[in-house]
Amino acid sequence: MAVMERRKFIGSAGLAGILATGLAPAAHANQAIRWRLVSSFPKSLDITHGGALVFAREVKEMSGGKIDISVHAAEDLMPAFSVLDGVQRGVVECAHTASHYFIAKDESFALDCAVPFGLNARQMNAWMRHGNGLALLREFFKGYGIVNFPLGNTGAQMGGWYRKPVRSLADIKGQKMRIAHLGGVVLQRIGGVPVSLPGGDIYKALERGEIAAAEWIGPHDDLKLGLHKLCKYYAYPSWWEGSTQLSLYVNQRAYESLTAENKAIIETAAAASHLDMQAQYDARNPAALKDLVATGTQLMPLPRTVLDAAYQAAQDLYAELAGRNPNWRKIHGSYAAFLKDQAWAWGHAEMGFDGYMHRRALQQSKPAPAKKSPLAPRR
Repeated sequence: MAVMERRKFIGSAGLAGILATGLAPAAHANQAIRWRLVSSFPKSLDITHGGALVFAREVKEMSGGKIDISVHAAEDLMPAFSVLDGVQRGVVECAHTASHYFIAKDESFALDCAVPFGLNARQMNAWMRHGNGLALLREFFKGYGIVNFPLGNTGAQMGGWYRKPVRSLADIKGQKMRIAHLGGVVLQRIGGVPVSLPGGDIYKALERGEIAAAEWIGPHDDLKLGLHKLCKYYAYPSWWEGSTQLSLYVNQRAYESLTAENKAIIETAAAASHLDMQAQYDARNPAALKDLVATGTQLMPLPRTVLDAAYQAAQDLYAELAGRNPNWRKIHGSYAAFLKDQAWAWGHAEMGFDGYMHRRALQQSKPAPAKKSPLAPRR
Protein backbone atom coordinates (compact mmCIF):
# COMPACT_ATOMS: atom_id res chain seq x y z
CA MET A 1 0.00 0.00 0.00
CA ALA A 2 1.45 3.37 -0.97
CA VAL A 3 2.23 5.93 1.75
CA MET A 4 -0.52 8.34 0.68
CA GLU A 5 -3.01 5.47 0.49
CA ARG A 6 -2.06 4.33 4.01
CA ARG A 7 -2.49 7.85 5.36
CA LYS A 8 -5.90 8.15 3.73
CA PHE A 9 -6.97 4.75 5.08
CA ILE A 10 -5.78 5.43 8.62
CA GLY A 11 -7.26 8.92 8.57
CA SER A 12 -10.63 7.53 7.54
CA ALA A 13 -10.46 4.74 10.12
CA GLY A 14 -9.55 7.19 12.87
CA LEU A 15 -12.34 9.62 11.94
CA ALA A 16 -14.86 6.79 11.76
CA GLY A 17 -13.89 5.69 15.26
CA ILE A 18 -14.28 9.21 16.61
CA LEU A 19 -17.69 9.68 15.01
CA ALA A 20 -18.89 6.30 16.24
CA THR A 21 -18.08 7.16 19.85
CA GLY A 22 -19.42 10.68 19.58
CA LEU A 23 -16.12 12.15 20.80
CA ALA A 24 -14.53 15.24 19.32
CA PRO A 25 -10.87 15.08 18.31
CA ALA A 26 -8.47 15.83 21.14
CA ALA A 27 -7.20 19.38 21.35
CA HIS A 28 -3.63 18.22 20.83
CA ALA A 29 -4.44 16.06 17.78
CA ASN A 30 -2.13 18.03 15.48
CA GLN A 31 0.75 18.39 17.91
CA ALA A 32 3.97 16.53 17.23
CA ILE A 33 4.53 13.41 19.30
CA ARG A 34 8.06 12.30 20.18
CA TRP A 35 8.48 8.84 21.68
CA ARG A 36 11.48 6.71 22.55
CA LEU A 37 11.55 2.97 21.87
CA VAL A 38 14.10 0.76 23.64
CA SER A 39 14.96 -2.59 22.10
CA SER A 40 16.15 -5.80 23.75
CA PHE A 41 18.16 -6.59 20.61
CA PRO A 42 21.55 -5.36 19.36
CA LYS A 43 21.95 -3.71 15.98
CA SER A 44 23.84 -6.77 14.75
CA LEU A 45 20.54 -8.69 14.68
CA ASP A 46 19.46 -6.94 11.51
CA ILE A 47 16.03 -8.59 11.27
CA THR A 48 14.93 -8.58 14.92
CA HIS A 49 16.32 -5.14 15.75
CA GLY A 50 15.26 -4.05 12.29
CA GLY A 51 11.64 -4.83 13.15
CA ALA A 52 11.55 -1.82 15.49
CA LEU A 53 13.06 0.37 12.77
CA VAL A 54 10.39 -0.76 10.29
CA PHE A 55 7.71 0.03 12.89
CA ALA A 56 9.06 3.53 13.57
CA ARG A 57 9.32 4.25 9.83
CA GLU A 58 5.74 3.07 9.19
CA VAL A 59 4.41 5.21 12.04
CA LYS A 60 6.22 8.29 10.77
CA GLU A 61 5.01 7.81 7.20
CA MET A 62 1.38 7.12 8.11
CA SER A 63 1.24 10.08 10.49
CA GLY A 64 2.80 12.44 7.97
CA GLY A 65 5.73 12.95 10.33
CA LYS A 66 3.56 13.94 13.32
CA ILE A 67 4.65 10.87 15.31
CA ASP A 68 8.41 10.43 15.52
CA ILE A 69 9.71 7.38 17.40
CA SER A 70 13.45 7.13 18.00
CA VAL A 71 14.77 3.56 18.26
CA HIS A 72 17.53 2.66 20.73
CA ALA A 73 19.32 -0.68 20.55
CA ALA A 74 19.95 -2.89 23.57
CA GLU A 75 22.22 -1.24 26.15
CA ASP A 76 21.99 2.21 24.53
CA LEU A 77 19.53 3.61 27.06
CA MET A 78 19.03 0.60 29.33
CA PRO A 79 19.96 -3.09 29.58
CA ALA A 80 18.16 -5.50 27.30
CA PHE A 81 16.27 -7.19 30.13
CA SER A 82 15.22 -3.91 31.82
CA VAL A 83 12.91 -2.69 29.06
CA LEU A 84 9.77 -4.02 30.74
CA ASP A 85 10.47 -2.00 33.87
CA GLY A 86 11.40 1.04 31.77
CA VAL A 87 8.05 1.07 29.97
CA GLN A 88 6.09 0.20 33.10
CA ARG A 89 7.60 3.14 35.01
CA GLY A 90 7.19 5.50 32.07
CA VAL A 91 10.94 6.13 31.69
CA VAL A 92 10.36 5.45 27.97
CA GLU A 93 7.12 5.23 26.02
CA CYS A 94 7.65 1.86 24.34
CA ALA A 95 9.88 -1.17 23.89
CA HIS A 96 10.49 -4.04 21.47
CA THR A 97 11.31 -7.31 23.17
CA ALA A 98 10.67 -11.03 23.65
CA SER A 99 8.25 -11.53 26.53
CA HIS A 100 9.74 -14.81 27.73
CA TYR A 101 12.72 -12.79 28.99
CA PHE A 102 10.55 -11.88 31.98
CA ILE A 103 9.32 -15.26 33.24
CA ALA A 104 11.05 -14.60 36.58
CA LYS A 105 8.25 -12.10 37.23
CA ASP A 106 5.52 -14.45 36.02
CA GLU A 107 5.80 -17.54 33.81
CA SER A 108 2.74 -16.31 31.91
CA PHE A 109 4.95 -13.84 30.02
CA ALA A 110 6.17 -16.81 27.96
CA LEU A 111 2.71 -17.27 26.47
CA ASP A 112 3.15 -13.94 24.68
CA CYS A 113 6.28 -15.31 23.02
CA ALA A 114 7.10 -19.05 22.93
CA VAL A 115 6.67 -22.16 25.04
CA PRO A 116 8.08 -25.67 24.47
CA PHE A 117 5.93 -27.69 22.05
CA GLY A 118 3.70 -24.69 21.44
CA LEU A 119 2.00 -22.98 18.53
CA ASN A 120 3.85 -22.31 15.29
CA ALA A 121 3.95 -18.80 13.84
CA ARG A 122 0.74 -18.96 11.82
CA GLN A 123 -1.11 -20.70 14.62
CA MET A 124 0.11 -18.04 17.06
CA ASN A 125 -1.25 -15.33 14.78
CA ALA A 126 -4.59 -17.14 14.66
CA TRP A 127 -4.80 -17.53 18.44
CA MET A 128 -3.84 -13.91 19.03
CA ARG A 129 -6.28 -12.41 16.52
CA HIS A 130 -9.18 -14.86 16.50
CA GLY A 131 -8.68 -17.22 19.44
CA ASN A 132 -8.95 -14.75 22.35
CA GLY A 133 -5.19 -14.71 22.86
CA LEU A 134 -4.67 -10.97 22.49
CA ALA A 135 -7.60 -10.17 24.79
CA LEU A 136 -6.26 -12.48 27.51
CA LEU A 137 -2.74 -11.12 27.22
CA ARG A 138 -3.95 -7.50 27.16
CA GLU A 139 -5.70 -8.20 30.48
CA PHE A 140 -2.48 -9.69 31.85
CA PHE A 141 -0.27 -6.80 30.67
CA LYS A 142 -2.69 -4.24 32.06
CA GLY A 143 -1.44 -5.26 35.48
CA TYR A 144 1.96 -3.91 34.42
CA GLY A 145 0.60 -0.69 32.94
CA ILE A 146 1.40 -1.86 29.39
CA VAL A 147 -0.52 -2.26 26.13
CA ASN A 148 1.07 -5.07 24.09
CA PHE A 149 1.11 -5.65 20.33
CA PRO A 150 2.62 -8.56 18.36
CA LEU A 151 5.62 -7.20 16.45
CA GLY A 152 7.55 -9.88 14.61
CA ASN A 153 8.09 -13.63 14.65
CA THR A 154 11.21 -15.67 13.89
CA GLY A 155 9.18 -18.68 12.77
CA ALA A 156 10.24 -22.18 13.81
CA GLN A 157 13.80 -22.13 15.09
CA MET A 158 16.55 -24.73 14.79
CA GLY A 159 17.39 -27.15 17.60
CA GLY A 160 20.87 -25.96 18.46
CA TRP A 161 24.54 -26.65 17.76
CA TYR A 162 26.37 -29.71 19.11
CA ARG A 163 29.98 -30.85 19.00
CA LYS A 164 28.90 -34.50 19.01
CA PRO A 165 25.82 -36.17 17.50
CA VAL A 166 22.78 -36.68 19.72
CA ARG A 167 21.58 -40.26 19.27
CA SER A 168 19.70 -40.81 22.53
CA LEU A 169 18.65 -39.18 25.77
CA ALA A 170 21.94 -40.32 27.28
CA ASP A 171 23.74 -37.81 25.05
CA ILE A 172 21.71 -34.99 26.62
CA LYS A 173 22.31 -35.91 30.26
CA GLY A 174 24.95 -33.79 31.94
CA GLN A 175 25.61 -31.71 28.83
CA LYS A 176 25.92 -27.95 29.39
CA MET A 177 23.88 -26.08 26.81
CA ARG A 178 23.18 -22.42 26.27
CA ILE A 179 19.39 -22.30 26.49
CA ALA A 180 17.06 -20.07 28.46
CA HIS A 181 13.49 -19.50 29.52
CA LEU A 182 11.04 -22.40 29.89
CA GLY A 183 13.10 -24.44 27.43
CA GLY A 184 15.91 -24.42 29.96
CA VAL A 185 13.58 -25.61 32.71
CA VAL A 186 12.45 -28.54 30.56
CA LEU A 187 16.01 -29.39 29.49
CA GLN A 188 17.05 -29.60 33.13
CA ARG A 189 14.20 -32.00 33.84
CA ILE A 190 15.46 -34.43 31.19
CA GLY A 191 19.01 -34.33 32.49
CA GLY A 192 20.63 -31.42 30.62
CA VAL A 193 22.37 -28.47 32.24
CA PRO A 194 20.93 -25.16 31.00
CA VAL A 195 23.22 -22.13 30.91
CA SER A 196 21.75 -18.67 30.34
CA LEU A 197 23.95 -16.43 28.17
CA PRO A 198 23.30 -13.40 25.97
CA GLY A 199 23.87 -13.97 22.27
CA GLY A 200 27.15 -12.08 22.20
CA ASP A 201 28.72 -14.46 24.73
CA ILE A 202 27.77 -17.78 23.10
CA TYR A 203 30.75 -18.09 20.74
CA LYS A 204 33.33 -17.40 23.45
CA ALA A 205 31.67 -19.81 25.87
CA LEU A 206 31.77 -22.57 23.25
CA GLU A 207 35.35 -21.72 22.34
CA ARG A 208 36.48 -21.90 25.98
CA GLY A 209 34.62 -25.16 26.57
CA GLU A 210 32.31 -23.63 29.17
CA ILE A 211 29.35 -25.11 27.28
CA ALA A 212 29.14 -28.07 24.91
CA ALA A 213 26.06 -27.01 22.94
CA ALA A 214 24.08 -23.88 22.20
CA GLU A 215 20.83 -22.73 20.66
CA TRP A 216 20.32 -19.27 19.24
CA ILE A 217 17.72 -18.52 16.57
CA GLY A 218 18.02 -19.99 13.09
CA PRO A 219 20.23 -20.18 9.99
CA HIS A 220 20.38 -16.45 9.15
CA ASP A 221 21.38 -15.31 12.64
CA ASP A 222 23.39 -18.42 13.55
CA LEU A 223 25.55 -18.05 10.44
CA LYS A 224 26.38 -14.46 11.41
CA LEU A 225 27.30 -15.61 14.92
CA GLY A 226 29.75 -18.16 13.48
CA LEU A 227 28.63 -21.10 15.61
CA HIS A 228 29.30 -23.50 12.71
CA LYS A 229 33.03 -22.87 13.17
CA LEU A 230 32.94 -24.56 16.58
CA CYS A 231 30.15 -27.14 16.27
CA LYS A 232 29.61 -29.56 13.41
CA TYR A 233 26.08 -30.78 14.11
CA TYR A 234 23.04 -28.54 13.61
CA ALA A 235 19.92 -30.09 15.14
CA TYR A 236 16.24 -29.73 14.39
CA PRO A 237 13.54 -29.07 15.41
CA SER A 238 13.67 -26.55 18.22
CA TRP A 239 11.06 -28.13 20.47
CA TRP A 240 11.34 -25.12 22.81
CA GLU A 241 10.55 -22.50 20.14
CA GLY A 242 8.28 -23.71 17.35
CA SER A 243 7.91 -19.99 16.77
CA THR A 244 9.03 -16.94 18.71
CA GLN A 245 6.70 -13.97 18.73
CA LEU A 246 8.25 -10.62 19.60
CA SER A 247 6.21 -7.81 21.09
CA LEU A 248 5.80 -4.06 21.22
CA TYR A 249 5.18 -2.74 24.73
CA VAL A 250 3.52 0.69 25.00
CA ASN A 251 3.12 2.51 28.29
CA GLN A 252 -0.61 2.53 29.00
CA ARG A 253 -0.79 6.22 29.94
CA ALA A 254 1.13 7.22 26.83
CA TYR A 255 -1.14 5.08 24.67
CA GLU A 256 -4.35 6.40 26.21
CA SER A 257 -3.19 9.98 25.57
CA LEU A 258 -3.28 9.31 21.81
CA THR A 259 -6.19 10.19 19.57
CA ALA A 260 -8.20 7.38 18.00
CA GLU A 261 -6.44 8.06 14.70
CA ASN A 262 -2.98 7.81 16.23
CA LYS A 263 -3.88 4.63 18.08
CA ALA A 264 -4.94 3.17 14.72
CA ILE A 265 -1.57 4.19 13.27
CA ILE A 266 0.33 2.41 16.08
CA GLU A 267 -1.73 -0.75 15.66
CA THR A 268 -1.44 -0.82 11.87
CA ALA A 269 2.30 -0.10 11.87
CA ALA A 270 2.88 -2.89 14.41
CA ALA A 271 0.90 -5.33 12.26
CA ALA A 272 2.85 -4.36 9.11
CA SER A 273 6.17 -4.78 10.93
CA HIS A 274 5.04 -8.11 12.37
CA LEU A 275 4.35 -9.46 8.90
CA ASP A 276 7.57 -8.03 7.46
CA MET A 277 9.84 -9.66 10.04
CA GLN A 278 8.44 -13.14 9.57
CA ALA A 279 8.64 -12.73 5.78
CA GLN A 280 12.28 -11.68 6.06
CA TYR A 281 13.21 -14.78 8.06
CA ASP A 282 11.31 -17.03 5.66
CA ALA A 283 13.12 -15.41 2.72
CA ARG A 284 16.65 -15.42 4.15
CA ASN A 285 16.88 -18.64 6.18
CA PRO A 286 16.96 -21.09 3.24
CA ALA A 287 19.99 -19.40 1.63
CA ALA A 288 21.77 -19.24 5.00
CA LEU A 289 21.07 -22.92 5.63
CA LYS A 290 22.55 -23.81 2.24
CA ASP A 291 25.65 -21.78 3.10
CA LEU A 292 26.00 -23.61 6.42
CA VAL A 293 25.73 -27.02 4.77
CA ALA A 294 28.32 -25.95 2.20
CA THR A 295 30.79 -25.29 5.04
CA GLY A 296 30.44 -28.87 6.29
CA THR A 297 27.63 -28.43 8.79
CA GLN A 298 25.69 -31.67 9.24
CA LEU A 299 21.93 -31.38 9.75
CA MET A 300 20.80 -33.65 12.57
CA PRO A 301 17.19 -34.58 13.44
CA LEU A 302 16.74 -34.93 17.19
CA PRO A 303 15.80 -38.52 18.17
CA ARG A 304 12.17 -39.28 18.92
CA THR A 305 13.18 -40.49 22.39
CA VAL A 306 14.60 -37.06 23.22
CA LEU A 307 11.54 -35.26 21.86
CA ASP A 308 9.15 -37.55 23.75
CA ALA A 309 11.01 -37.09 27.04
CA ALA A 310 11.06 -33.30 26.62
CA TYR A 311 7.37 -33.27 25.66
CA GLN A 312 6.34 -35.16 28.79
CA ALA A 313 8.53 -32.95 30.99
CA ALA A 314 6.91 -29.87 29.44
CA GLN A 315 3.38 -31.15 30.09
CA ASP A 316 4.28 -31.92 33.72
CA LEU A 317 5.66 -28.40 34.09
CA TYR A 318 2.50 -26.84 32.66
CA ALA A 319 0.32 -28.84 35.05
CA GLU A 320 2.42 -27.59 37.97
CA LEU A 321 2.18 -24.00 36.80
CA ALA A 322 -1.60 -24.30 36.42
CA GLY A 323 -1.80 -25.45 40.02
CA ARG A 324 0.07 -22.47 41.48
CA ASN A 325 -0.22 -19.60 38.97
CA PRO A 326 -3.77 -18.37 38.24
CA ASN A 327 -2.55 -16.17 35.36
CA TRP A 328 -0.92 -19.17 33.69
CA ARG A 329 -3.96 -21.35 34.31
CA LYS A 330 -6.30 -18.86 32.64
CA ILE A 331 -4.19 -17.95 29.61
CA HIS A 332 -2.62 -21.37 28.99
CA GLY A 333 -6.05 -23.01 29.19
CA SER A 334 -7.08 -21.07 26.08
CA TYR A 335 -3.68 -21.57 24.43
CA ALA A 336 -3.60 -25.35 24.97
CA ALA A 337 -7.16 -25.90 23.73
CA PHE A 338 -6.41 -23.88 20.59
CA LEU A 339 -3.15 -25.79 20.03
CA LYS A 340 -4.91 -29.16 20.28
CA ASP A 341 -7.34 -28.33 17.49
CA GLN A 342 -4.64 -26.72 15.36
CA ALA A 343 -2.28 -29.70 15.65
CA TRP A 344 -5.02 -32.11 14.59
CA ALA A 345 -6.09 -30.03 11.58
CA TRP A 346 -2.56 -29.18 10.41
CA GLY A 347 -1.69 -32.88 10.33
CA HIS A 348 -4.00 -33.24 7.33
CA ALA A 349 -3.77 -30.16 5.13
CA GLU A 350 -0.68 -28.13 5.99
CA MET A 351 1.70 -30.92 7.01
CA GLY A 352 0.48 -33.21 4.26
CA PHE A 353 1.25 -30.62 1.59
CA ASP A 354 4.49 -29.38 3.18
CA GLY A 355 5.76 -32.93 3.69
CA TYR A 356 5.17 -33.83 0.06
CA MET A 357 6.86 -30.67 -1.20
CA HIS A 358 9.84 -31.28 1.10
CA ARG A 359 10.29 -34.79 -0.26
CA ARG A 360 10.06 -33.52 -3.84
CA ALA A 361 12.72 -30.88 -3.10
CA LEU A 362 15.05 -33.55 -1.71
CA GLN A 363 14.55 -35.72 -4.78
CA GLN A 364 15.23 -32.84 -7.12
CA SER A 365 18.44 -31.92 -5.29
CA LYS A 366 19.95 -35.39 -5.80
CA PRO A 367 22.32 -35.66 -8.76
CA ALA A 368 20.88 -37.53 -11.72
CA PRO A 369 22.38 -40.98 -12.38
CA ALA A 370 25.12 -40.91 -15.00
CA LYS A 371 24.00 -42.02 -18.45
CA LYS A 372 25.99 -44.76 -20.16
CA SER A 373 27.80 -43.70 -23.29
CA PRO A 374 26.47 -45.39 -26.45
CA LEU A 375 30.13 -46.04 -27.35
CA ALA A 376 30.90 -47.85 -24.08
CA PRO A 377 31.87 -51.50 -24.66
CA ARG A 378 29.36 -54.14 -23.65
CA ARG A 379 30.23 -56.62 -20.93
